[in-house]
Amino acid sequence: MSKFRIGSAYDVHRLIAGEGIVLGGIKVPCNFQTVAHSDGDVVFHALGEAIMGSLALGDLGTYFPPDDDKYSNMDSILIIDFCRNKLKESNFEICNLDISIIAEKPKLKSLIFSIRNSVANALGIDLNQVSVKAGTNEGLDAIGREQAIGCFATVLIEKRQN
Repeated sequence: MSKFRIGSAYDVHRLIAGEGIVLGGIKVPCNFQTVAHSDGDVVFHALGEAIMGSLALGDLGTYFPPDDDKYSNMDSILIIDFCRNKLKESNFEICNLDISIIAEKPKLKSLIFSIRNSVANALGIDLNQVSVKAGTNEGLDAIGREQAIGCFATVLIEKRQN
C-alpha cells in the first residue's frame, strides 16, 4: 500500500437573491446566497468530499444526510472538523491541497488570502500547504449566468510515520 493517497471532488450550489455567501468559512458580502441544506460553503463541501475520497470513506452525504433536519443551516466547519478527525483516526496527514472556486461574481481576488488562511486554520496545517484559486466560467452555463457557484478540490495525504 502506498503511503500517499489523493482525493478530488466538486461541489456546486444554486444562487438566489440574498445577503452573502460563505467560502472556506469566510462570509462574503454580495447580493445573493446559496441554496443549500447547510450554509452552502462550496469550498468546505468540496474539500470535505476530497478528504473523504482520499481516505476511501465514501461521500459526505453518508455522514451528513441532506434530508436530516439536524444538519439544517449547519456551519460547514463541522464537516471539516469531522474530516480532520477521520484523517487523525486513519493516521494520515495532509501534504497539500488545491482549491479552485468557479464563479462569475463576486470577484474573489481580494479574498483569496483570507480563504487560504481560514482553510489552513480549520485543518491545522501551514498556509503554504493550501492553494486557493478563483476563476469564471466565461459566461457559460448556470455558473456563467450567475445562477450557481462551484468548487473543485484536490488533496494529497500521507500516512504518518510512527
